[in-house]
Amino acid sequence: MNQTQRQQFFSRLRAHNPAPTTELNYNSPFELLIAVILSAQATDVGVNKATDKLYPVANTPQAILDLGIAGLKSYIKTIGLFNSKAENVIKTCQQLIDKHNGQVPDNREALEALPGVGRKTANVILNTVFKHPVMAVDTHIFRLANRTGLAKGKNVREVEDRLMKVIPNEFKLDAHHWLILHGRYVCTARKPHCDQCIVTDLCDEFRRMQATSRKTA
Repeated sequence: MNQTQRQQFFSRLRAHNPAPTTELNYNSPFELLIAVILSAQATDVGVNKATDKLYPVANTPQAILDLGIAGLKSYIKTIGLFNSKAENVIKTCQQLIDKHNGQVPDNREALEALPGVGRKTANVILNTVFKHPVMAVDTHIFRLANRTGLAKGKNVREVEDRLMKVIPNEFKLDAHHWLILHGRYVCTARKPHCDQCIVTDLCDEFRRMQATSRKTA
């Protein structure tokens, strides 16, 4: 995929969905931070089911600390790896109070110092909450970027760095959401829905499949 095609790629995604956002339910930076920590190796639907019950009871660092780890686990036990996630959430809440006056920090170094927060989670918060033009690469975006030729890479960091180089500046703020939604619902891992895709003519893999089918016809 060349740069002209990348421009067309994102222009179409923007026209189809002008105001993309996360599918995690949240009403504050802290709620999103906890939801993203819980979302590792879990679905947004599963996380939302848990946080929709948790947040009316405890949606601040102090409230979750008051709930305690056993109380927290009772709300998130349906989520994979809930034991380790509960420990990280409790530690993160304490650190937010001790070092950040209970507020979610707006810089990468401070975010990545929080238990349970890695580069991807930090990027989600920086992008969604603080409107930084950064790219959080998950399994959906990694697959889509390589499959389409948008930004090839052997690992998520390579793909992230490549995406940040090749995505036109006007699209960088929303690119994460466009790509994750497209990968989640259209460019799926098994049997991608190419018949529903608005960018098939720009996709390296689709063009290869077409060329192969013509040769075998």
